[in-house]
Amino acid sequence: MDYEAFRQSGYKWIDWIAAYLSEVEKYPVCAQVKPGEIKSRLPEEAPVAAESMDAIFKDFTDIILPGISHWQHPAWFAYFPAQNSPPSILAELAAAGLGVVGLAWQTSPAATELEEVVMEWLRKMLGLPLRMAGVIQDTASTASLVALLAAREKATDYTTNIKGLRQALTVYISEESHSSIEKGAKVAGYGKDFIRSIPTDENFAMLPDKLEEAVRIDKQQGLQPACVVATVGTTSSSAVDPLVPIGDICRRHDLWLHVDAAYAGSAFILPEKKWMREGMESADSLVFNPHKWLLTNMDCSAFFVKDPEALIRTFDIRPEYLKTAVDSEVKNYRDWGIPLGRRFRALKLWFVLRSYGVENIQKILRNHIQWAAMFKSWVEGDELFELMAPVPLSLVCFRLNDGRGDEAALTALNEELLMRINRRGRVFLTHTVLKGKYVLRLAIGARTTQEHHVRLAWELIKQEADAILSLPRSGS
Repeated sequence: MDYEAFRQSGYKWIDWIAAYLSEVEKYPVCAQVKPGEIKSRLPEEAPVAAESMDAIFKDFTDIILPGISHWQHPAWFAYFPAQNSPPSILAELAAAGLGVVGLAWQTSPAATELEEVVMEWLRKMLGLPLRMAGVIQDTASTASLVALLAAREKATDYTTNIKGLRQALTVYISEESHSSIEKGAKVAGYGKDFIRSIPTDENFAMLPDKLEEAVRIDKQQGLQPACVVATVGTTSSSAVDPLVPIGDICRRHDLWLHVDAAYAGSAFILPEKKWMREGMESADSLVFNPHKWLLTNMDCSAFFVKDPEALIRTFDIRPEYLKTAVDSEVKNYRDWGIPLGRRFRALKLWFVLRSYGVENIQKILRNHIQWAAMFKSWVEGDELFELMAPVPLSLVCFRLNDGRGDEAALTALNEELLMRINRRGRVFLTHTVLKGKYVLRLAIGARTTQEHHVRLAWELIKQEADAILSLPRSGS
């Protein structure tokens, strides 16, 4: 493809993306295809001869698009949001065109220095401690793995990378921690048998006294506690672990404290939510995802660390071909994480923060939180439904409960409700289990969502609930 053909095709694709963003609501939220359906329409081998971009575009719209679940749909209430925005998309286009590989300052000085600047912008916006320095990782899963590895090295006086792990290290997580934390601990070499799951209270937040007890028992048994992972905004219920007492425990026992705020961290920019970051001065590291709730498309995970030298000592490898004359004067972010090659992710954060400004981002988040509170009030005001967790942000956990049947019956009832809601294709919800109870989750966070979409969700939920309850039930 020559550059003129590229330009013409580019106009066509940009027009399509602009139309898609403005019309995304016309699509069913979830793809209405069966397993294997998309694959069956694709050739088994790559084409030998070149094909035109027009042919590729047609197959994209005819074959690929029907198999897309639309995360940017205003009625996407599943999982947590994975936002994008026009400025972020344009920045990704520019970054792709530049083709930067930011493995060192010298490979593209602007990529490194812009990342330094926008991460400092974020640190100030979030009200994080002055000592924390930031770096962009791809996902919170990777960022948490980086923290676990740095904690491992600190606990062993930076000898594990040289001699291997020679003693059992223990890591402490909440029973509500994201699954990526357990996976990261396994990959980091802690071992499943040395991952301690700490119980939670009635609000699904970690119990500090149980954490203290677990650390004490491990020490008595000759084990070496290394790391605690607290969560601000758990995936199942958006619970907030109490950072102040957890931080005190970590200081007393010299433990690395990592805070997983992948979803909820964006809300730190709201003054009224500053209570969620109380105790953050005790954290050694924190991660939150601008690609969740801060208008930035995948992938962009903001990772902050109190002691950057701990990262560098963990990840720094300097073969001769990577050495440059300015290494002592600059940051080489390849030494702040796992990959050597790094995308120019700072560019989209820069575009987003400048295009919206803090005030407009705050307004979007406040709307989502307000609509969640509105939905919560509907649940609490309806005798057929019950609220299953506090609602500090934009996630509401609830279930249908008409008072008939045990937990098994209630699980079946709500499984049926969820299936009926999602089958209609107009909204998309997911479920979780909280202390053994099957719960429906409505997560508000798409950039395109408005109040009437939340009202539509409640209307459809009520319709399907009424339909289910009108059916004969065994034992009733």
